[in-house]
Amino acid sequence: MKAFDYAAPKSVNEAVALLGEKGDRARILAGGTDIIVQLREGRRELDLLVDIKAIPEANELSYDARRGLRLGAAVPCYRIYEHEQIGRVYPGLIDAVSLVGGIQIQSRASVGGNLCNASPAADTIPPLIAYGAICIIAGPTGRREVPVEEFCTAPGKTVLGKGEFLLSLHVLPPKPHSGAHYLRFIPRNEMDIAVVGVGTSVSLDESRTRCLAARVALAAVAPTPLLVPDAGDALVDGALNDEVIERAARLAQAAARPISDMRGDAEYRRHLVGVLTKRSLKGAIARAKER
Repeated sequence: MKAFDYAAPKSVNEAVALLGEKGDRARILAGGTDIIVQLREGRRELDLLVDIKAIPEANELSYDARRGLRLGAAVPCYRIYEHEQIGRVYPGLIDAVSLVGGIQIQSRASVGGNLCNASPAADTIPPLIAYGAICIIAGPTGRREVPVEEFCTAPGKTVLGKGEFLLSLHVLPPKPHSGAHYLRFIPRNEMDIAVVGVGTSVSLDESRTRCLAARVALAAVAPTPLLVPDAGDALVDGALNDEVIERAARLAQAAARPISDMRGDAEYRRHLVGVLTKRSLKGAIARAKER
């Protein structure tokens, strides 16, 4: 591994200045479970690693019924699923963070780092999309907000510009009678990369028999995680039954653009999209009816 410098700024402005000075030769360290491996294996070379764990906003994990969830980019997965209130309000996110590697990895890996690594198969991105999360980005000109479904632009690429970094994520409070669910298919029970992942959310009416809004997001079937608006729209207004869920699943399959690789061929992945979309939607609907 090539030698590099390490910095642990205590403020957003200090981090932005360090990133601006080094440009593409600097990267953020949030959890480190991706970037350290990439450096050790020679897949990436850097002059500076900027550790943001000393920045208070990057470590914030809070929820209230008015503001919703504030999730700092450096918050490790275990803190999220051990937070009783967040686990109760955002179960779809818990589905994902509890799947990121094993316990040791979850003690370091962060949702923000998982997002910035921009893997098409990342587990935490589909539920973030399903929940409509907003990325808070800090940079030389201040802060800006980007919907999470627009954050990844290609495998390993994001919207972050020179001197910018992901500071935190904001998720609005769930609406009444709403639910979310994430499912993935993997060859092994743990420590594996998704062949297909599906995150969904639904919001039901007072009778809990009709859908007012829904979002469907896919992983590992395109160059970036996908929001499929047509699949979500297919559930709205009509009677919420198996036929409507089947139609949403078919639309999700139509939006998928999978490749064939060592983990599965394209046809197999497209079939899994249909299966997992139906299962995930039924799980989200069940949770919405329980709320």
